[in-house]
Amino acid sequence: MSGAALGIEVVFVFFLALFLLQRYGDFKKQHKLVLVATLLAWCLCFLIVFIIPLDVSTTIYNRCIARNAVTPATINVSQFTTSTRPGITNASTSEAAAKPSSVMSDAHQECYKPWSYIPKGIMPIFWRVVYWTSQFLTWILLPFMQSYARSGGFSITGKIKTALIENAIYYGTYLLIFGALLIYVAVNPKFHLEWYQLQTIGIAAANTWGLFLLVLLMGYGLVEIPRSHWYGAKKGYLLMKTYFKAAKLMTEKADAEENLEDVMEEVRKVNECIKYNHPLRKCVDTILRKCPTEYQEKMGRNMDDYEDFEEKNINYPSEKTLVKLHKQVNYAVQRHNRTQVQWRMLLEQAFHLEDVAKNETSATRQFVHTFPPQEPESWITRHFYTPSVEWYWECLLRPWCLRILAIILAIFSAVVVWSECTFFSTNPVLSLFAVFIQQAETTYNYIYIEVACFLTIFFLSICVYSTVFRIRVFNYYYFASHHQTDAYSLLFSGMLFCRLTPPLCLNFLGLTHMDGSISHQNTEQTAYTSIMGSLKVLPLIADGFYIYYPMLVVILCIATYFSLGTRCLNLLGFQQFMGDNDMTSDLTDEGKELIRREKRKRQRHEDGETRRREWKERYASNREDTSRNRNVNSEPKEPTYTEMTTSRSSKYTRANNRTERDRIELLQDAEPLDFNAETFTDDPLDAESGRYQPAGRYLSMSKSNSRIFDDV
Repeated sequence: MSGAALGIEVVFVFFLALFLLQRYGDFKKQHKLVLVATLLAWCLCFLIVFIIPLDVSTTIYNRCIARNAVTPATINVSQFTTSTRPGITNASTSEAAAKPSSVMSDAHQECYKPWSYIPKGIMPIFWRVVYWTSQFLTWILLPFMQSYARSGGFSITGKIKTALIENAIYYGTYLLIFGALLIYVAVNPKFHLEWYQLQTIGIAAANTWGLFLLVLLMGYGLVEIPRSHWYGAKKGYLLMKTYFKAAKLMTEKADAEENLEDVMEEVRKVNECIKYNHPLRKCVDTILRKCPTEYQEKMGRNMDDYEDFEEKNINYPSEKTLVKLHKQVNYAVQRHNRTQVQWRMLLEQAFHLEDVAKNETSATRQFVHTFPPQEPESWITRHFYTPSVEWYWECLLRPWCLRILAIILAIFSAVVVWSECTFFSTNPVLSLFAVFIQQAETTYNYIYIEVACFLTIFFLSICVYSTVFRIRVFNYYYFASHHQTDAYSLLFSGMLFCRLTPPLCLNFLGLTHMDGSISHQNTEQTAYTSIMGSLKVLPLIADGFYIYYPMLVVILCIATYFSLGTRCLNLLGFQQFMGDNDMTSDLTDEGKELIRREKRKRQRHEDGETRRREWKERYASNREDTSRNRNVNSEPKEPTYTEMTTSRSSKYTRANNRTERDRIELLQDAEPLDFNAETFTDDPLDAESGRYQPAGRYLSMSKSNSRIFDDV
């Protein structure tokens, strides 16, 4: 059963990491090595989080076995005998004499093996493989692959050379830090350098860096996650924030389009300069294949235009220039595609929130969408998620569920903050997580122990990992869903996960007092703690930094609650959503107008498609009636001259009428709308009449032509 539990968790973690990678990465376009490296890094980090509860329950069982191994002969009864000093009564003597029997009975308490027990020898090997593989990925392989994926080289050798040059400073910095710690231990006469101690120094250096970043991310997540769920129940707040995002995203979208145009202009010049007989033409072809299709068609080179490049005195670009241009093309195309997809997703979200706001006052309690869904509905959605069920969920149940979840998460956050500030106290035990685990240890309730450990470390990891997904460092590191995250950001997230997970687990073991350096008990340690080694080699880190630095989470939580970081970014010129700010109000109004414009555009498109579909159906039915009438008169007869003339004229008349109808339809679709008309309404459905009303009236149908150019 123990092997089955470990195997089930490994399989579950693999599919969880694969699902997240499929959501953010692109399996079709991105390099396979990038996807494999990111998937491996995420799997290892998630494994550590999911396997730690099994390690805790196994360690508690081993402690019970070790206590039962103590025989009665090892208990010194003489230590419980009383002295012959006066003042000792018989009752106290008898009470003291009764202690050995109680101790022996406690020592031989029956131990129940947990369902997920892992035999000795398996967990240490498992942790060594997982830990050192993750460290190899985060410090050596993933940084190298980052530079390799971002390089604009045209060959494998060129990309490797660029990656080595970029990582020379990176590797040198960490070697300098490790050397400083090594010199500190070597100079101190109390320590004798051994391989085990050198290994501990390396682990301590990595965990110190990870703990420094861990507390920063955790302090933000402990406040922002409950608050985001609480505000998620407020439809007005979400709609205003969506309008704000629309204004910012439109600016970013315009910048991306302008940047792409500039880069494509450079590519066009290079394409016209370097002909097909130039030795660098292969590099230009590689760049052209990365360009969008419409630009490739515009820049299609003429193969017959032969020019001898050696005879003309032309300044041809060098290979380094083409490498730089190749890098710019990759970045510009990826950014342009990402903003386009994000804009479409944001429009869908805004339309949905507006539909929710309109349907809240619906008397029929049937959820009505302004536009049909872009994707076909599944069988489950058609039969179970009916408009009535959707109305009750979106307008009634969902806000209350989010509020209840926000309250539960806020309680968890308060418990974490209290435990982070008091986990070093062992007498009395103030950490609430340690109290829960110790109470369950007395009854050997392994199910409760594993569930409590899993919920605790899962909540801590959610606070940290969700912050990693929200971080945006300009456009160099940015996580975007719907397969729009680039290779550099995927690899960078794998690096952060591998660096944050080991100190996260050590912090969790400290909160539950399962770490001997915190509890100061001479008991069996978890297999994970034994792999980390004893931090007593560096007392400054073990007794100082690891104990008192996590208390900084209180200050970070207060700063996040009052949005100090958001206010600082707003003062520096990075517009952030703040309800009491004039810039936020202006951007919100701008985004609202953008959403209205896109809504009218889609409404006109839907109207045009409806008219075309109706016309096709009507034309098809008329053609069927005509063919049916022709089949009735099956007997051939010679037509007269008058009949031939009439038939010929009617034939051309029908053709001319059909052509005229097509032209009228196209002119109606292309004719501008007068959005200042008196009957204009944002809602395409007239609630009073129940009949469809167009989003605007055509100018030719308006009563007055005044104020036509007000929108110009």
